[in-house]
Amino acid sequence: MEGEALQTLAPALAIGLGGLGPAIAIGLLAAKAMEAIGRNPEAAPKIQTAMILAIAFAEAIAIYALVVALIIKFV
Repeated sequence: MEGEALQTLAPALAIGLGGLGPAIAIGLLAAKAMEAIGRNPEAAPKIQTAMILAIAFAEAIAIYALVVALIIKFV
């Protein structure tokens, strides 16, 4: 019984904790980008490009967490 519980809990923890960091990072990135655009609206295109690139990198970490969770679940 204990092994089955851990097999169920491990993928949930992997995706839960693995998604928490990128979620916080994306929130902070968007907040700081909005602050920067508010201070300097002329730089909005450059700021937005950098923000989207950084969000894509943060989201990639969440995708890695999903892959690890799936590996744990099915292997």
